[in-house]
Amino acid sequence: MVADGTTARLPDVTPVQRITTWVRTNLFSTWYNTVITIVLLYGLANALVGLAGWIAQAQGWTAAFTNMKLILAWTYPNDQIWRPQLAVLIVAALLGLSAGVWRGVVQLVTIGAALTTGALAVPAVGLPEFAGTVGLPSWLVLAMSVALLLLGIPLGRRAGGWLRWGLIVLWIAIYPIIILVVRGGIGLPVVETKLWGGLMLTLLLAISGIVLSFPIGVALALGRRSRLPVIRIFCVAYIELIRGVPLVTVLYMGSLLLPLFLPGGESVDQFIRAMVAVTLFSAAYLAENVRGGLQALPAGQTEAARALGLNVVQTTFLITLPQALRAIVPLLVGQSIGLFKDTSLVVIVGLIDLLGAAQNVVGQPDWLGTPGGVWRETFLVIAAIYWIFSFTMSRVSKRIEDSFATSRH
Repeated sequence: MVADGTTARLPDVTPVQRITTWVRTNLFSTWYNTVITIVLLYGLANALVGLAGWIAQAQGWTAAFTNMKLILAWTYPNDQIWRPQLAVLIVAALLGLSAGVWRGVVQLVTIGAALTTGALAVPAVGLPEFAGTVGLPSWLVLAMSVALLLLGIPLGRRAGGWLRWGLIVLWIAIYPIIILVVRGGIGLPVVETKLWGGLMLTLLLAISGIVLSFPIGVALALGRRSRLPVIRIFCVAYIELIRGVPLVTVLYMGSLLLPLFLPGGESVDQFIRAMVAVTLFSAAYLAENVRGGLQALPAGQTEAARALGLNVVQTTFLITLPQALRAIVPLLVGQSIGLFKDTSLVVIVGLIDLLGAAQNVVGQPDWLGTPGGVWRETFLVIAAIYWIFSFTMSRVSKRIEDSFATSRH
């Protein structure tokens, strides 16, 4: 403010001036910072030039892209590939409509799923199709999924509350519906789970483990805090036992030891064994995360609920548990990302997941004479797929945290 009471106008700063000021202040402020910056820029430029040259000249990309069907769905029959495609479109439509109805966190997840699918759709445009394949091109399925995710938001908003209960019923039934569509039965040819694999198997195991372990983990966390000794001892024993062994041990127990306890030589599907093992393992870790969130709440929350006349069940599910789950969102997402990547361990029990499919592609005799091999390019594609899903989940988690922080103010 100047002497006459008016406010002095600051000079306009252009974006170029702002960038120039930042560069001069942070990179070239002193002579030694200037030397360090120049050396690092020179090394970075050489690395980028070398990387670009390798990407342009490497012959191993052919192995990854010509075997993309193995990486995505393994040996799932080509003439039935439309069934996993239909499952993807069904989930995309439900998620888009749910985002419009519930908004908030669901909308953040939907936008993240749309970005992930769009990132996968761009390189899929150049992928070759496979002989005998009955279905839409891969890039078209991904593009349609993005459209369903984004268009479902305004449609769900317009539909309003009458669609809410229908979506709840569909989400409860979606898992058996997807398994029925992918596996077959009731008029569809049965595709044995030994033919499943690649990214499809990884996603099915990860989603099954994340979704199914959530209610089990919450129940174990509540049971560990129970005043009934039998329930508390059982929950503590289960959590400590499962957390005390690696996932590999649990997978081996489910795959090799479980059939020994079944009467009459009966057997359980290998996919079911792996899914149960992953779910039970994840539930033990999730239980400890939830218990930590419950213990972090001040005792005044429970005392205030009792003063209002709420019973134990109402206090837990209306007061303490929602606050605990909100506080541990980063832990839940971190565990989900870890579980998504840990599904690669199922290869040791005979299932071919995303990483197992890549290992089989690298081992094909067709590529043995390729200069430099094909393992770098193949595993780089696999790493990109893992990174896209993991990064999207982490960004969605960040957005959820920001929305919760905003709502507190």
